Amino acid sequence: MILSSPSISLTARQLLATALLCISAHAQAEVWVITDQANPVTNAGDARIILLDEQRRLEDRLTDSLSPDLNQAPTTLQTYLASPAGMQLQRELAHAQQGVTDAWSMGVLKVPAVVVDRKYVVYGRTNVSEAVARIKQARGELE
Repeated sequence: MILSSPSISLTARQLLATALLCISAHAQAEVWVITDQANPVTNAGDARIILLDEQRRLEDRLTDSLSPDLNQAPTTLQTYLASPAGMQLQRELAHAQQGVTDAWSMGVLKVPAVVVDRKYVVYGRTNVSEAVARIKQARGELE
C-alpha cells in the first residue's frame, strides 16, 4: 500500500491523507432541502428534506384520531400515544421539530432553500440538483 511505503516521507503521507479527506468531503457534500408542502422540489436524491409544515400535518393527524367527546379525549389520547402508531407519531413529531430547529438555526427564512454543507444556500430553486450545481459552480468545483 502506498501510504505504508518507506520511500514516502511522513509529510508526504500526511498531505496525501489530507487530500483524500478533502476529496471525500467534497464528493459527499451534505445537502438539506428546506421547504413546505406548497413548494415541492424535484431531483432531491439523498438530500435531507425538511418540511416546515410537517409538524402541523402530524398534529392534525393526531387530532383526527381523538374522540370528539371532550370527556373521552384525554383517555383516547393516552391510549393512542401508548400504541405503536402513537409512538411512531411521537418520533415523527420530534423529527419534524428538529428540522424546523435546524432550518431556524441556519437563518433560512424563505422556501424552497437548498443548503450545502450548512454554509451555502440557494433560494427559490425547486430542482435540487440544479441548485447544488449552482453552489458548486460558485465554489469553483465545476468547470
